[in-house]
Amino acid sequence: MNLARHSITATNPVHIFDTRFDADCQIFTTCTPAGFAVYQVCPFKLLRKRELTGGTLSAAVPLHTSSLLFLLGGGRSPLYPPNKVILWDDAVGSEVAELEFRERVRGLACRRGWLAVALRRRVVVFQVEEQVTKHAEYETSENIRGLVALATAAYSTLLVIPGRQMGHVQLVHLPPCREPIPKGPPSSSPPKRPPPRPSKHPVSVIVAHDSALTTLSVPPSGRLLATTSSKGTLVRIWDAHSGNKVREFRRGTDKADIFGVAFRPDESEVCVWSDKGTVHVFNLMSSSNTQSSFSPLTPWIPLPKYFSSEWSYAQYRIPSQSSHISISTTSRSPTEDVPDEERCVVGWIRYSSSMNEKSSLNNEPESSEPQLIALTYSGGWYRLALPKSGSSTSPTSPTKAAGSHARRTSTSSVSSVSSGLDVKGKGKEKESREKDNKASQCSLEEFRRYGRWDGWG
Repeated sequence: MNLARHSITATNPVHIFDTRFDADCQIFTTCTPAGFAVYQVCPFKLLRKRELTGGTLSAAVPLHTSSLLFLLGGGRSPLYPPNKVILWDDAVGSEVAELEFRERVRGLACRRGWLAVALRRRVVVFQVEEQVTKHAEYETSENIRGLVALATAAYSTLLVIPGRQMGHVQLVHLPPCREPIPKGPPSSSPPKRPPPRPSKHPVSVIVAHDSALTTLSVPPSGRLLATTSSKGTLVRIWDAHSGNKVREFRRGTDKADIFGVAFRPDESEVCVWSDKGTVHVFNLMSSSNTQSSFSPLTPWIPLPKYFSSEWSYAQYRIPSQSSHISISTTSRSPTEDVPDEERCVVGWIRYSSSMNEKSSLNNEPESSEPQLIALTYSGGWYRLALPKSGSSTSPTSPTKAAGSHARRTSTSSVSSVSSGLDVKGKGKEKESREKDNKASQCSLEEFRRYGRWDGWG
C-alpha cells in the first residue's frame, strides 16, 4: 500500500511577515501578503488597513502614533527594492519620499524628526522634517540583523548601534528629541524643562559580550541599555551614561535565539522573549528574581557562575501554533512566502479597568496595573497579567538594588545552605525552579486574533 506523505498545517493560516509596536506601545503594525494594517494595542482594535498589490512588505515601522510609516519591501516578490526605504503618509494613502542605498537595508529605528537606517556595516542617520536630510554616518561591525535602537522620550539623545568590533556597542548622542505636539486644549501646567546636562562626558563604547550581538534595547529615557548575544543565555543591563553593568539576568542554560528585550516604561522591570516560546520577566529594582539556594556561598566558595545567576520571577509559555490543525496532502508552492510562526514580539502596557467593557458597565472603581501584550507571527494577540507578588513597588534605582542584593548575599547564613551542596546540586536547582515556575506564571487575561481584516478576530 502506497501512503502519501501528509503535512500538518494550521487551518486557514494567517501569513504575517512582520509585526511591531510603536515606541510608546499604543499601536502596532503588521504586514501580510494583502498589505499592512495598524491596530490599537489595548483595547484591541483595527484602526486602518492598506491593501497593496504588486508585491509584499517586510516591515512597516510606525513613527509613534502619527500617520507616517517607513516601509521596506521584502519576501519573494517585494513591493519595493530591498535597498529602498519608503516614507508613507497614511493620511493621504501614498508615498511622500524615498531613500535609496547601494545595498540592502537591514533595520530601521525612528523617533520624532529622526530616522536611523542600519546597513550591513554602517548606520546612516537622517533628520525627517519638511525634507529628509542626512545627518551622519557611523561604521559598525557586520550587522546582519540590522540592530539599531533610539531613545524616544522628549529631550532624549541616545542612539545605540553595534560597535566596530564583535560584541561591542556604540553609544551616540544626537540632538535632543522634541516634545510631542499636545492634543486638545493647551495645558495650564508649565512646560516641561529639559534635564540638566551631565557633568561627565558619557561613555561612547561598551564591551558588552564576547560573541555577536543579537538584540539592542533602550527605554524611552535612554538611561539604560539591554544587550544579548548569540549564546542566548544572559541578558545584561548597562548604565548608558557611565557604561557600568547594572544587572545580569539568566534566561536559561541552553542556547537560544533571543528575539527581543523590552523595558517597562518606569524602568523597574524587563521582559525577554526567544525562539523557546517563553516570555521571561525580570525585576530591576529588587531581588525578587529567582536565585539559586547556593548563591550565598559564592563570596567564600569559587562556584560556577551558574549558581550566582538571577532567573526570571515570572514566565509565560506562548503556544507555537494555532490549536486548530488539519492534515492535508497539499504541498506549499515553492514560490510562496513562509511566515515564521515561532516568532513573537512583546510590549508593556498600563492596563486599567476602563479598558474593559464589563467593568465600565458595572461602574467598578478604576484601577491600573502593568501588563504584557504578546503578538505572535501566527496571528495571536495575548494580554498577560503579572504575578501579584512579584511586581516591584520600590522606587529605588537598578544600581542601588544591585548593591543591596550583594550586601544581603554576603550576610546570609552559610551553614543553612552548605548542607545542601552535593554533586547533584545543579539538578536539584532545576527541580526547585520548576516548582517555583508553576507558582510564578503570568496569567492569560485575554486572547484575540489579528492579521486578517475581513471581520475575523
